[in-house]
Amino acid sequence: MLAIFLATEAYGQATAQVSPGDATAGHGRILLVLPFDNRTGQPSLDWIREAAPEILGSRFASAGFAPMSRADRLYALDHLGLPQEFQPSRASSLKLAQTLDADSIVVGSYLQDGSSVLAEARVVDVPHLRMSQPVQARGEMRDLIAVFDSLAWKLTRQLDPGFSVAEETFVAAGAGLRLDAFEQYIRGITEADQAERLRHLQQAVKLSPDLGAAWMALGREDFVGQQYEQAADAFARVDRNSPDALEAGFYRGLSLLYSGNYAKAEEAFSGVARVLPLAEVLNNQGIAVSRQGHDGSALFVQAEAADPNAADYHFNVAVSLERRKIDAGALNELAQYLKMRPNDTEAQALMAAWKTPSQSVDPAMRVDPLERIVRTFDAVAFRQAAVMMDQMGAARLAALAPQERAVKLTAQARDFLDRGLLLEAERLYQSALAADGKVAEAHAGLAEVRERTGDVVAARREARAALDQAPSAEAYLVLGRLDFAANRLDDASKEAGNALRIDPQSRAAQELSRQIESKAGQKKE
Repeated sequence: MLAIFLATEAYGQATAQVSPGDATAGHGRILLVLPFDNRTGQPSLDWIREAAPEILGSRFASAGFAPMSRADRLYALDHLGLPQEFQPSRASSLKLAQTLDADSIVVGSYLQDGSSVLAEARVVDVPHLRMSQPVQARGEMRDLIAVFDSLAWKLTRQLDPGFSVAEETFVAAGAGLRLDAFEQYIRGITEADQAERLRHLQQAVKLSPDLGAAWMALGREDFVGQQYEQAADAFARVDRNSPDALEAGFYRGLSLLYSGNYAKAEEAFSGVARVLPLAEVLNNQGIAVSRQGHDGSALFVQAEAADPNAADYHFNVAVSLERRKIDAGALNELAQYLKMRPNDTEAQALMAAWKTPSQSVDPAMRVDPLERIVRTFDAVAFRQAAVMMDQMGAARLAALAPQERAVKLTAQARDFLDRGLLLEAERLYQSALAADGKVAEAHAGLAEVRERTGDVVAARREARAALDQAPSAEAYLVLGRLDFAANRLDDASKEAGNALRIDPQSRAAQELSRQIESKAGQKKE
């Protein structure tokens, strides 16, 4: 647990997680989204059953909720003695939610009407055993992702009536996802046969090389199949903005470790440890250092301090101390290990060998054991760290004056916007404006979100609201790009000029000016 507390500050700085100051009513609520019922009568569309919770869960997470993962759901089903394909009734759904400590369940169905699809869902309030009114979303089958994005927005508004992010932003969040690639990904995580899973996942990343979830799943399959070089490559392709990024980094490190690429393994574990220094991460980083012929003792000691009840960490500290000829310390650590695992024959043999005076042992016969590698990533501890980070951040932000709180939220939102995470960015901009509606940067950022989601009227409104508060290069650029798109070149040139007067080094303003001049020149010709 020590590592979790140490991680919270670094984690918040490195990933700019959604702000604890975002005071939506549903922030942090644990949701269980169950597979939807297939009411189309077409078995070929069964894959949508699992697609629904994948899409909804992703949007709920961006909206500040805590949706349970598919792995969590499968674990709970196994814990209850139920098969993975089990279709729960309302009673068994509640039992499943209670097993996972979920606050709400989302249940739903979908049916086909010609070329269109209709999705419907309800929210079950687990503590009060109440079911909401159904919400629906309809669209063309080719726009299936947008249909479920729209459904996610409607469910979010039902869960939190004060939620103010626009529906267009939810839809834009999934706009870059190819439906055919997503279908292959879903089939790849649900097929019973491993060869089929691999085939579908390889097709998914071929169709959409940026589909991080598919790379993560493919990496897991390669890792289980001991194809470590392929696994390391797959895990490396998971984007740093992905919820799986830290786990991917950990398993990439393991894959490189097993492949004998110790320098890159150290680098992978170090990247994870900078954000979340869990004991297993530090331990494996120490092993990667040690396998390069360097001293990993400090990392082994940190791992042991973070989790003193894990026997293997004591074993690894013992081995590292013995190599440094710190015999008393090595014997003490090995003794602690044997208290936890008294039947370990390797450790027993080591204890006997280390107690033998070194001068009476042939150096060639001296035993040099390998350190113990931790092969699993504690995703639960990661989530606990994220929750604690949110709680600590909430307390810090709550103590700030409204204007200062709004400025901090705006900075976090800008980070999300720069990474292309529109839903998260808008949510924080809205929170900033709720704290203080006079922060020009928040209006300008929200204007850019609206511009990217195609809401021209709202984008202009927010840009002008920003300029009402203070001169803003970002706001002028939004207006300039909108005017340029509308072929109003004189107005666009004026806005670009205003942006350059505020920030002469702005590459975006310089590029817009070049585009305007080029288009104006073409019109003259």
